[in-house]
Amino acid sequence: MFNPTRILPFQPLSMTTAQLAAVSFLARYAGHTHELYSYQLRRWFQWCETNGLDPLIGIQRAHVELYIRSLGDAGLMASSTNTMMHGVRGFFRFAHIDGLIPADPAVYARLPKVHHDESRTQGLDRLELIRFLQIAQTVTVHHGALAYLLGINALRASEAASVRIEDYAETLRGHRVLHLVGKGDKPATMPLTVPVLRVLEACRGERTSGPLVRRPVSGAPIDRRDVYRMVRRVAKAAGIPRHISPHSLRDAAITNALDAGVPLRDVQILARHADPRTTEHYDRARGNLDRHGVHFLTAYVASV
Repeated sequence: MFNPTRILPFQPLSMTTAQLAAVSFLARYAGHTHELYSYQLRRWFQWCETNGLDPLIGIQRAHVELYIRSLGDAGLMASSTNTMMHGVRGFFRFAHIDGLIPADPAVYARLPKVHHDESRTQGLDRLELIRFLQIAQTVTVHHGALAYLLGINALRASEAASVRIEDYAETLRGHRVLHLVGKGDKPATMPLTVPVLRVLEACRGERTSGPLVRRPVSGAPIDRRDVYRMVRRVAKAAGIPRHISPHSLRDAAITNALDAGVPLRDVQILARHADPRTTEHYDRARGNLDRHGVHFLTAYVASV
């Protein structure tokens, strides 16, 4: 019987090969990514237990595809199913690299296609982003600082929540800079423009150290859940009718930079994407409606 709750902690004398492989794989990650992949593997282990399978030994591509189908049957959207498979695919990939299995059964498993509905994947356009930033400053100085970190510097929710006052005290080559540790524990340094620095300083007040953005009422440091709540409050105050999340602000920063004509390489650096193809994904038709080829074609044949 395979107990999915026993993936951790490390107990080599009592663990199965699958559990040891899971621990070895998860040791590569930390923070939110570690938590996410742990959950994904627990769910895979549970499915295998229910179906009388070892989570590693003897697994074939058909088993993986049946699991993928079960995720869809459980109500997960195609994009969520693909995300749920990140940890499972990595688990098998490294088990194969480590010689624990003769082949990777997940490498050719068919994942559902994700059809991006442009109307549903919109972030904020230029005018909406401007309004969001303006309204955020009227809510509280903490909401204003958070909005600029997300919407101008393209920080992720967890990154914005962890910014400390000491992190932006340094000046390099004439620029005030923000030091942070991003996704995958990768350190990054980015400049702070004057408008961003102004709202950060308003949020800082007389403080010289500690977490920058705090809960406006209690003064306690914020976490990722607070970031979501603060973004939703600003979106409501700004009269934006659709669902807006912290990633919508990061999306807006990247997409509007591309719309403004910033070279792809520079936007990739802003977004801190390892692969430029990830950045290219943001240059989708939401921003291209004003540049859509139909306008040029209409002008070309207007005399017909």
